[in-house]
Amino acid sequence: MILAAGLVLALLPGAAATAAGTIRIATFNAGLSRDGPGLLLRDILSARDRQVEAAARIVAAARPDILLLTGIDYDLEGRALMAFADRVRAAGLDLPYGFAFRPNTGMASGIDLDGDGEAGGPGDAQGYGNFAGQEGMAVLSRLEIEAQAAQDHSAFLWRDLPGALIDGAGLGAAAREVQRLSTTGHWQVPVRLPGGGVIRLLAWHATPPVFDGPEDRNGRRNHDEAAFWLRLLDGDLPLAPPAPPFVLIGDANLDPVDGDGRPAALAALIADPRLADPLPRSRGGPAAAAAQGGANLGQRGDPALDTADWPDGPGGPGNLRVDYVLPSRDLAIRDAGVLWPAPGEPLAAEAEAASRHRLVWVDLALP
Repeated sequence: MILAAGLVLALLPGAAATAAGTIRIATFNAGLSRDGPGLLLRDILSARDRQVEAAARIVAAARPDILLLTGIDYDLEGRALMAFADRVRAAGLDLPYGFAFRPNTGMASGIDLDGDGEAGGPGDAQGYGNFAGQEGMAVLSRLEIEAQAAQDHSAFLWRDLPGALIDGAGLGAAAREVQRLSTTGHWQVPVRLPGGGVIRLLAWHATPPVFDGPEDRNGRRNHDEAAFWLRLLDGDLPLAPPAPPFVLIGDANLDPVDGDGRPAALAALIADPRLADPLPRSRGGPAAAAAQGGANLGQRGDPALDTADWPDGPGGPGNLRVDYVLPSRDLAIRDAGVLWPAPGEPLAAEAEAASRHRLVWVDLALP
């Protein structure tokens, strides 16, 4: 167990073999967050929490070789992550390796970041959170994670991003000095492939581009959290660009064509010639959009690509594509999908009970 640079856990004995010649990589905002520290672990260990058990069954059914979880509470010893891996194992899938850096969510900044006149609230954390580690990220894998080589860019300051939209975000001088770019984190996590090579996860979970004022602080930050990857790939940061093969993966909290936000950076990532968009689809997304109506009726995006079931009534954005798995162009894509069953199909009730998000997976030929 490594705690200094990050958290790595050998959770279960032995890793199952991957499908011949392919590897499945997935991301899932599993909604594994609670209102206080320790409550997630309590719910997982009960083995009776409907939402936790549904999330575990969804992961087991998807059978990823490498999974990025977003929306999971972090604790220093990784107990909640280990416990959830046990529930996934009970559902039929061994993911023996786990990894997490400490997220920015709930990390005290020491100053009044949100300008409400008081320091110490959830809006004054580096990333919004009621406690340290709320709604973090983690990796579970059937393959060995090279934890010592993982890189955490979460301390990168927003003001230091070339072309940042921080001007006009309503941050005072003191806030600009300490405000990190990452709401949750920007990580590079290498995973050892069966043939001895390495594939890198470029993982992030951005802030929602809403819940602010006319200064659009969250919208600007959300844009720049995606722009970070563009700057990294271009070699415009004091960091070495990642060597392929890699997969850009996570919850951007943004749809490229629908909903609120500033989609320019995300759209540029999706269209970047160094990346491929496998366009994962589902049958359940179009069925849900048609049945729910509301905001979905005015959307421009293909509902088959949606990955989150957001409110559809007045003020709600409708269902959106916000979760992404974008492989580097050198990787051959074999298949892709969103685990959003149509009504009446197996796992439809489990997917709805697990999270408002749906698991997104991509099958790649082993390099």
